[in-house]
Amino acid sequence: MLSRVAASFYWLSRYIERSDGMLRMLKINYASSQDTVQEFTWEPVIRIFAGINGAEIEKLENDSRAVLKYMVTGKNNPNSILNIITLARENARGVQEHIPKDLWQCLNEYYHTVKDSRLERSLQREDPIGVLDVLIKQVMLYYGTAEITMERGEGRSFMNIGKYLERAIQSVDILDTKFSSISDNPDLLTDTTYWKHLLLSLGGYELYLKTYREGFEAENVLEQVALNNDFPRSVIYSVNNIHRYFDRLKNDSNVDTFREMSFQIGRLQSRIKYSSVKSIRADGLHLFLTQTRNELHGIGNSLNEYYFANS
Repeated sequence: MLSRVAASFYWLSRYIERSDGMLRMLKINYASSQDTVQEFTWEPVIRIFAGINGAEIEKLENDSRAVLKYMVTGKNNPNSILNIITLARENARGVQEHIPKDLWQCLNEYYHTVKDSRLERSLQREDPIGVLDVLIKQVMLYYGTAEITMERGEGRSFMNIGKYLERAIQSVDILDTKFSSISDNPDLLTDTTYWKHLLLSLGGYELYLKTYREGFEAENVLEQVALNNDFPRSVIYSVNNIHRYFDRLKNDSNVDTFREMSFQIGRLQSRIKYSSVKSIRADGLHLFLTQTRNELHGIGNSLNEYYFANS
């Protein structure tokens, strides 16, 4: 497969996964903003998904409708849903002959739904949760279509590597942001609503209730989001799948490169697999998450260097 084609598959999938994580966070945080108006802040969400500084965050003044407009349809925000789905569509266009027609149509529908001027008006005048649900269902439709139509070849492997790499980075960023906030406000440690919203934003609330009977505790939340092999958005689940799909890329022409990257991925996988909440706490949660994030970005950089010709 051409490096340009592989890179397009990879980035197409990363952008779709980024939009999914962002939409879920926006939905849960908007609901939270309506429940706890005095204490609520959009800063963590904006910092994770937009990467802007404090001064620019203050300009939005925790106006929920303004934040939603900026994050969903903001043309001047490079990480808005509108802009990243435009990039996803451009990548898909470049490999259109390699993807099923149904998948292209599905992505095209998602793009036109976000681009529709009526969506922005609905975000400002109607219930935003209903609008966000429409977009979340577009992502779910895309993933379902990809699952049942994509050929089980190199293209799909690069797509899944991109998806799970993006998902792992998101989960690490969310954990780091949420647990860092406890340092500034220790009362959050025992705030059940705080942990409930974190789990809801990752789709892990129902699994948590089934797994832990003693209520919402910070250590249990950390264990599920970082170390639970059965939680689809946990860090270890994502890294396991990066390893799984990277293994499928091995061939006679890339043995040295494959071995080097396989070691890189396996080292991260082992470090997380053989960690526990107790050992993470002993070494420092922020340090653990920072190292994990750096290694995930390192895997992305290696893919760019060895497989995408620095595209």
